[in-house]
Amino acid sequence: MLLFNNKKQYKNKSQEELIELARSNNLKALEELVKRNQSNVYASFYYLSGNCEDILDLTQEALLKMAKNIKNLKDPSKFKAWLNQIVTRLFYDYIRTKNKKLNTIPIDKKGETEEDKFNITEVPCKTCTPEQKTLNTELNCIIERSIQKLPDAFRLAIVLREFQGLSYEEIADITNTNVGTVKSRIARARNKLQTDLKQYIA
Repeated sequence: MLLFNNKKQYKNKSQEELIELARSNNLKALEELVKRNQSNVYASFYYLSGNCEDILDLTQEALLKMAKNIKNLKDPSKFKAWLNQIVTRLFYDYIRTKNKKLNTIPIDKKGETEEDKFNITEVPCKTCTPEQKTLNTELNCIIERSIQKLPDAFRLAIVLREFQGLSYEEIADITNTNVGTVKSRIARARNKLQTDLKQYIA
């Protein structure tokens, strides 16, 4: 009973409380922190990596780096951006080991106004009829394929924005670019995805 109560105690703590405890070498808090964030890290690599065999390895490596370096996080409120910085660095390393260049497209358009027109995360429906679920499964596959076809820099920006919910400023900091470049990449990525999904979301 005592063990159950201890587990429940950590499950009821806020993420910031868990971070503070983990920074003090509390392994139970660190374990709960890993559990809470592993699905998000996996989701990021799922969309970023085109090779399914690498997703689990990348996820484990990111979580291990998080656990080893949690003491270096000074501000618990910045945890999400900090963790995604780990994900991003591993993604860049992954690209280099695959002998790939970070694809991008020259940004020659200014004043994009479409940046909030299309939101990927609003497409799937969690509570719907069997017919709708079948359509959403197909739609998710199309979204995945469309994201995979994006240039690497655009794919990274859209994943950090849409799936991890980071601000433009946080993404700019993580990717060592400026906010205008981030906004343009995300806007153009959304436009491309919207074109691919037009017949499904009309």
